Amino acid sequence: MDITQTFYDNIAPKYEKLYPDWQTASLEQAEILDKLFRENGFDHTAHVLDCACGIGTQAIGLAQRGYDVTGSDISDGELDEAKRRAEKNGAGVRLERADFCALSEVFPERFDIVIAMDNALPHMLTREKLEAAVRSICGQIRPGGLFVASIRDYDSLLMSKPPYSPPYIHKSSKGQRVSFQTWIWTDDNYQLTQYIIEDEGNLQVSKFACEYRAVRREELTDLLLSGGCSEVIWKFPEETGFFQPIVIAKRDS
Repeated sequence: MDITQTFYDNIAPKYEKLYPDWQTASLEQAEILDKLFRENGFDHTAHVLDCACGIGTQAIGLAQRGYDVTGSDISDGELDEAKRRAEKNGAGVRLERADFCALSEVFPERFDIVIAMDNALPHMLTREKLEAAVRSICGQIRPGGLFVASIRDYDSLLMSKPPYSPPYIHKSSKGQRVSFQTWIWTDDNYQLTQYIIEDEGNLQVSKFACEYRAVRREELTDLLLSGGCSEVIWKFPEETGFFQPIVIAKRDS
């Protein structure tokens, strides 16, 4: 079991604590994605694969908007949590365990849209691994279909390589939750420790370790173009309302 799988297995029961309100976030993010899909010629009749679905934040919200959604992830813990949340919300999401570097081993079919949100791709710690992921993902998109992903704004972060992320403070009826990350950089890679402090009656502190590679937009654009996409555009938070830059790539027809 690698560090990424261990990270998500361990954080799965606490993942919703990273949001002020997970239910609201799921619906809001689905609305943003729906708008992007429609701007690019797709609607709720599209078959969507969320290839890094985690606990189902985007997949469940899209299913609630009427999309035919399949979710996949390498983390059994996150898939279990996604299944529970899908059932609770009455969302018909098909869930499968799959590595997005080897999607064809699980999915014989292709999809109209594949998504990988919330900084999933930078878990690939070398250019070669990122290239393999892009090739795998593009291989599951129908001709003329879309790939939509979000990553941190690493073009800016690499200029200063900050040692931590700003804290998020979420007030609740019982107190507050504080979440933040510390980052230890080695060239373009960084070791991340996610802290979640729950001060809602009984104080609880949780921490989870992982590693990322800072991916510049130019690098990902080049890999998508060489991986079979004919158009690649970037949209930024001020345009979309999403908290990270989003890349939209169209598969060759």
